[in-house]
Amino acid sequence: MNDILMTPIRLNELETLVLNQVRKALSEVNPGKSDPIKDELLTISAAAEMLSVSVPTVYGYVHQRVIPCMKRRGRLYFSRSGLLAWIQSGKRSTLDEIKTNALNSLDR
Repeated sequence: MNDILMTPIRLNELETLVLNQVRKALSEVNPGKSDPIKDELLTISAAAEMLSVSVPTVYGYVHQRVIPCMKRRGRLYFSRSGLLAWIQSGKRSTLDEIKTNALNSLDR
């Protein structure tokens, strides 16, 4: 019982410490599996915040079926990894990549 240490710590520091310990424990239990915390489900407001757009804009993306989402009982959910993949799929090629691809096509 003498191993109790009383020290002032900020709430965000405590949250970070706990989150890191949970991630470490999960990686030890399921080695090789993706981090479940990174693939969390987001609400529409959290998705809008992640994408730096307004909530009505996200509704527009959903209506146009350009953004990956799930719907259950009238509520929209978004996978964090799905949104990241969607963002990365819109990557524009640099001029060097375009030139390299063109040269590779000509070589064939």
